Amino acid sequence: MTTTKTKKLVLAAICLALCIVLPLIFHAVPNGGSIFLPMHIPVLICGLMCGGIYGAVCGALGPLLSSLITGMPPLSMAPAMMVECMVYGLTCGILMKYVKTGKNIIDIYVCLTVAMLLGRVIAGFAKALIFTPGVSPFAWVVTSLVTGIPGIVIQLILIPLLIASLTKAGLLEKRYE
Repeated sequence: MTTTKTKKLVLAAICLALCIVLPLIFHAVPNGGSIFLPMHIPVLICGLMCGGIYGAVCGALGPLLSSLITGMPPLSMAPAMMVECMVYGLTCGILMKYVKTGKNIIDIYVCLTVAMLLGRVIAGFAKALIFTPGVSPFAWVVTSLVTGIPGIVIQLILIPLLIASLTKAGLLEKRYE
């Protein structure tokens, strides 16, 4: 079974919609967005399911559309989040294509871990050099890692389980027999 372009487009659209809906739920908790990182979940999933291009587009459009529709994130923060989420989706998609350990769950964890680290590092440099010059990229990376620990844990538990469940249900193609 091959995932068609139409199926990828539909899955990416669902992930994009989740980029708007999930933050609404988590923002009921004060500072819930930066703690639980709800927008990162559908972007990472999109990259894993649909590939790098779809993941990057979802990552770029998610924060922008959410900001325009719901006001979250504030429009001033949207560009930095767009960079970070775009890196997440692109990296997950590219790595999922090339990482082949023989175990789907290990592939997913490798892709997630590298994408989450790379996204934060690139976002840290983008914030320090472009969006808020004068602040150290290291400070941005450490701050986003420490503040987002609950969200990172949620991502590392929820996303592999969800991808495995969708694969088992036949909604995603199996990587290995």
